[in-house]
Amino acid sequence: MGKRLTQIATRTGDDGTTGLGDNTRVSKASGRPHAMGDVDELNSHIGLLLCEDLPASVRELLIDIQHQLFNLGGELSIPSFELLKDDALAQLDAALAEYNATLPKLQEFILPAGTRAAAQAHVCRTVARRAERAVVALGEQDAAVRPAPRRYLNRLSDLMFVLARVLNRHRPDGSVGDDVYWLSERLARAQNEPD
Repeated sequence: MGKRLTQIATRTGDDGTTGLGDNTRVSKASGRPHAMGDVDELNSHIGLLLCEDLPASVRELLIDIQHQLFNLGGELSIPSFELLKDDALAQLDAALAEYNATLPKLQEFILPAGTRAAAQAHVCRTVARRAERAVVALGEQDAAVRPAPRRYLNRLSDLMFVLARVLNRHRPDGSVGDDVYWLSERLARAQNEPD
């Protein structure tokens, strides 16, 4: 396969437009580049998460997710094209089931906090939700957008929440971690009740 990029600074976007994969040009403010940018930002945040100390299985999963997000972004850049396959969503469903099975039941809402890796997973979760909203908005304007990207981002956000909980329990020093719970009135009452 030949090289796809021969130069980065093309200056063709100086007029406020960007090129899509089908060689059309659209405004950078339009829905398609907006959705593509949110997916790219999500992929970059996952790259940052990969700089942390992670369990090997989580690292392997996140690397594959980065490739799937590149497929998703490519699909968004070429109207009516399919790059994201059904097995990508199945992989997320399997990972959700696997990691959820290892976690205790939630007592209350949790804060996006804890270890740096867990906090970064929460950033990924929120950026995935934003990317999902952008894809939903694009789909409402353009019937060429398949449901697969929207479904993938929805499921990925769920998975990043679960992985944040997993990562709060993964401590390189061997200590035991936990979720950082929101100190709601209900939780405070439950903690103050006699056993």
